[in-house]
Amino acid sequence: MQRRKRRESMHEAKAITEVEDRHKENMETIHRIYYQDAADMSPLADETVALVVTSPPYPMIAMWDRLFAALDPEIEDLLASGRGAEAFESMHRLLDPVWGELWRITAPGGIVCIDVGDAVRTVGKDFGLYPNHVRILSALVRTGFTPLPSVLWRKPTNAPNKFMGSGMLPAGAYVTLEHETILVVRKGGKRTFSTAAQKKSRRQSAYFWEERNRWFSDVWTDLRGASQALSGDGGRRSAAFPFEIPYRLISMFSVKGDRVVDPFMGTGSTLLAAMAAGRNSVGFETDRKVASALDEAVRGVPEKAAARIASRLRDHRAFVTEAAASGRHFKHTNRHYGFEVMTAQETDLLLNPVVGVSDDGQDSYRVRYSAHPVSDGEDRFTASQQ
Repeated sequence: MQRRKRRESMHEAKAITEVEDRHKENMETIHRIYYQDAADMSPLADETVALVVTSPPYPMIAMWDRLFAALDPEIEDLLASGRGAEAFESMHRLLDPVWGELWRITAPGGIVCIDVGDAVRTVGKDFGLYPNHVRILSALVRTGFTPLPSVLWRKPTNAPNKFMGSGMLPAGAYVTLEHETILVVRKGGKRTFSTAAQKKSRRQSAYFWEERNRWFSDVWTDLRGASQALSGDGGRRSAAFPFEIPYRLISMFSVKGDRVVDPFMGTGSTLLAAMAAGRNSVGFETDRKVASALDEAVRGVPEKAAARIASRLRDHRAFVTEAAASGRHFKHTNRHYGFEVMTAQETDLLLNPVVGVSDDGQDSYRVRYSAHPVSDGEDRFTASQQ
């Protein structure tokens, strides 16, 4: 029985890859959801994923206690008896098999990005920090991944009384935890692009010079968190991070037509960002109750993608205008849009508009793109100029 199941999974994984390859040629992407535990990602063949972008449930954050305890009832007893360190480790042991599966499915040179927050909590009578990002990074390194510089996502807050502890009396106050860590690791060495088609896709997937300078900073302060509503049973979060985080990471670490995977899909921020950015995607999720919310969000992808493309183009035009006013000269022109760019690597950059989304059934979506640029409202170019 196990052998037959393994053979069926291998055949399905091969079929998925072949379908995605065919759709690359037709300016389409495929997006699939598997409602199963990501500790088993057998629908995906070995080393077929270019990028992973995810945010897992955070151990020792109270809103996730019931989820972890449902998988390991001993966790509830550990918390109740004040054994926080043991509860912390027990929760992470439930996540460890997923990191092992990521090693299997990630292609050589592929990148894994994991957004995770640390926890501060009083267990029993003791208050302390539970460093989730340290524990997960250690597990990824043990699995074989190479750590790369991480990003600190510092969430804007207007709270006037945000400190913890005894206020102005030393030494009983605590530093306020206002950031999450986006871990970035790679499987093996740098990814190679050897064929003419791969090199073309890479050049068209370029980002603007000024985006590079902002995106590749190790501290992000310009992004607000998404709301974290709970499902009806009060046991889980419905949104891990705002759309812009996966969109940015996908733009930074993958090229058009790549496959992006989110093993903790939630309501699908990573899949929506992959759709908008012209990448294929696969999501794993244990709670099918998110399906209706995902359906609604997918229907809005053409408008969401158009808005993000327009904002990127407007921001670039503003950068060029400001730079030119300060006396900076540009040597290069983007051949699709006709505006000036800082480097030769930006001359083929093309942001493909989404022109249609369809539900293929069986938890699968198809997204279609235009091969031509669209105006950002400045009316300085048209598709007929191409």
